[in-house]
Amino acid sequence: MPPRSFWKGYLKLSLVTCPVAMVPATTDNEKVRFHTLNRKTGNRVVSQYVDSETGKPVDQDNEVRGYERAENEYVQLEDDEIDAVALESTRTIDIDMFVPRESIEWIWYDKPHYLTPDDPVGEEAFSVIRDAMAATNMVGISRLVMYRRERAVMLVPRDNGIVLWTLRYGEEVRDPNAYFGDMKSSKPDSKLMPLVKQLIDERTKEWTPKMVDDPVQDRLLDIIADKQKGKKRSAKTKAAPAPETSGNVINIMDALKKSIAAGAKKK
Repeated sequence: MPPRSFWKGYLKLSLVTCPVAMVPATTDNEKVRFHTLNRKTGNRVVSQYVDSETGKPVDQDNEVRGYERAENEYVQLEDDEIDAVALESTRTIDIDMFVPRESIEWIWYDKPHYLTPDDPVGEEAFSVIRDAMAATNMVGISRLVMYRRERAVMLVPRDNGIVLWTLRYGEEVRDPNAYFGDMKSSKPDSKLMPLVKQLIDERTKEWTPKMVDDPVQDRLLDIIADKQKGKKRSAKTKAAPAPETSGNVINIMDALKKSIAAGAKKK
C-alpha cells in the first residue's frame, strides 16, 4: 500500500494548472532502530538538557536558541524572532524556467519525491507537461517551501510520473577545483587501458537493488529473532587480516595480468 501524501498542491506552467500530490521517494522506516534502556529495570532512558557549567537540569521555559559569534559567546534568538523570518508556505509548484537535463550535475541533487496527479480531471495537463519535458530532454526549475525553508526544486519526468528533487543550496556544495585542481593530468600507459577495460567487461552486470542490500541490518534482524526465541549467538568472527603490502612500487601491468588470470580461474 503506497504511503499517504505528505504534500498536496498544484503544478502550474503558465496558464496550465493541475492538482498534484507528493510523497518522499525514499524511506528509512525499515531501518533497525534502538532505544537506550536501563539495564537493571528494562525501562527506557529519557534525555534531558543540563547546563554545561552548573550541571543542573534546565527547565523547558528557559531553553532558548543561540548563535555562536565567538568562543562561548552567543546571540540569543527567541522563537517568535525566528518564526518572523519563516517563509509563507505556498501550495503551487510554478515552473518558471527549464534547463537541459544534463546541465545539472548529480552533486546538486538533495532529496527525491514522487509527484503524481491528484485528480483525474487534471491528469491530461500533468501528462502533457511531463511528456513535453521528456521529449525535449528538459527539466523544470521552480521554488517551493519545503521542510520549513524555501528550496529550489527540479522536476524530472520519469515513467508515468515526475520526480521532484530538492536541490542543495549554493553554499552546501564545495568547489571541486579546490581538491582536483592541483592534480596532475598525466595519461597512463596506453598498454594498461585494454587490460583495465577487460576487467571492467568481466565485472559488468545489470543493475539491481539487491546490490545495495544492507547485510548488517539483516544480521541484526537475525540476532533479534534468535533473542526472541531464547537462542544464544556465537561470538563475532574475526575479520580477515589485511593483505600485507611491501614498500616497493607496485607493477601495475603485473597486477592487472594476475587479476585477469584469477578471474579466468574462477570461471
